[in-house]
Amino acid sequence: MKPKQRLLILSVLPALAWGQEKSEMRQIMERLDRLEEQNRALAAEVHALRDELASARNPSEKPAPPPAVEAAEAKEKAPLDERVAVEEQRTVDLQQSKVETTQKFPLSITGMVLFNSFLNGKASAGIENPVVATNTTSNAVGGATLAQTVLGLKYQGPQVFGGGQVSGSLFMDFFGGTNQSLNHLLRIRVASLEIDWKNQTFMVGQDKPIISPREPNSLAQVGVSPLTGNGNLWLWQPQARFEQRFSFGEETGLRALIGVYQTRENYLNTPAEYDGTIGAVRPGLEGRFELWHDFGGGRRIELAPGFHTSSSHVGGASIPSDIFSFDWLIRPWSRLDVTGMFFQGENVATVGGLQQGIYFGPSGYLRAVHAVGGWGQVTLRATERLSFNIYGGEEDDRNSDLAFGSIGRNMEYAGNIFYRLGPNLLAGLEASQVRTTYLGPGLRLNNHYDVAFAYLF
Repeated sequence: MKPKQRLLILSVLPALAWGQEKSEMRQIMERLDRLEEQNRALAAEVHALRDELASARNPSEKPAPPPAVEAAEAKEKAPLDERVAVEEQRTVDLQQSKVETTQKFPLSITGMVLFNSFLNGKASAGIENPVVATNTTSNAVGGATLAQTVLGLKYQGPQVFGGGQVSGSLFMDFFGGTNQSLNHLLRIRVASLEIDWKNQTFMVGQDKPIISPREPNSLAQVGVSPLTGNGNLWLWQPQARFEQRFSFGEETGLRALIGVYQTRENYLNTPAEYDGTIGAVRPGLEGRFELWHDFGGGRRIELAPGFHTSSSHVGGASIPSDIFSFDWLIRPWSRLDVTGMFFQGENVATVGGLQQGIYFGPSGYLRAVHAVGGWGQVTLRATERLSFNIYGGEEDDRNSDLAFGSIGRNMEYAGNIFYRLGPNLLAGLEASQVRTTYLGPGLRLNNHYDVAFAYLF
């Protein structure tokens, strides 16, 4: 090839590349122009409707153009270079804010950074969130912690057979380990993998018992559910459940759930001769049937009976765990909620009750401990920023099923205030008291005071 020809080609190639790049940029800008034109048309229609409404209210007053129209007009007048720069910056921002997964499905990060400063009474045994008042006296304990911080992931997958939508979540905290600030361990709280159809949902994961989906509102008791051991059957355990939804019009419906729940087989004061004879885990059958009605204006009612049945294997014997439950939400006013739960049954330790569900008697005599309990809460949302909660609960085990020194009754009552300092910043103040009655030693009390700050993300 001659030098003149080579020089001609080298001078033409950049021009061709620039022409191609310019053509692609022109196509992008044409698409943006079409989108902006459609947005302006929609904004103009909205503006016209507002003008008509304003004229009907006050014919002599001429409304100002809406911000969307002003922004569209200003953007139209902006030079091409500025518009390209804006779109490039939006692309950069999107790249920085999105979370990528290997399977290219949406994933979002959620949770809260939670700071607690607390003070416990002399019957706390040095525990940050005592669920019982101990039978021994120690010094009052105070401190601060971030161990109740919650980290969550929410994900959404593809559609599957029958148009089902895959979704789920995973929530963790740092409440494992000890109460030392440099010895917190990450642990799983609840997690789910769900397939949702129009009227059905199938879920596998770890969650509260099916019979006990509700719980009180608290920023002081997060590492364990509020009212643990005091009427709230809370234990997060692996499970599989199926939900069928029925509609009786737009205002009334029924949610029927049935599932298998993995029980906890861990009991306090187990005699040494039973070591190694208690089954580690057992399957339990649970069901819950929620009837709801929406009265409009934010008023609503939900009523739900439920059941749990399983058996614990101890020393070659089978000890039943049968529980009837009933929970509710009553919202007579959009700012007022009354929620709670009642239960009655035997061996409720399997789902998060006091860990004395089995009585170990002399000569190998075993029987289930009968219990009755529940909790209730009243919530008042005074303003968009300020809310009040008053709650309390108890578990009352039948004394004739218990040994000397066992807990006959455990109850707690509490009150808290939440104030929203910003869109995602909460402050909370809570005071509570646990009242534990032992067979023999009698009543023991423990007070708990907590100041919390939560940053939601």
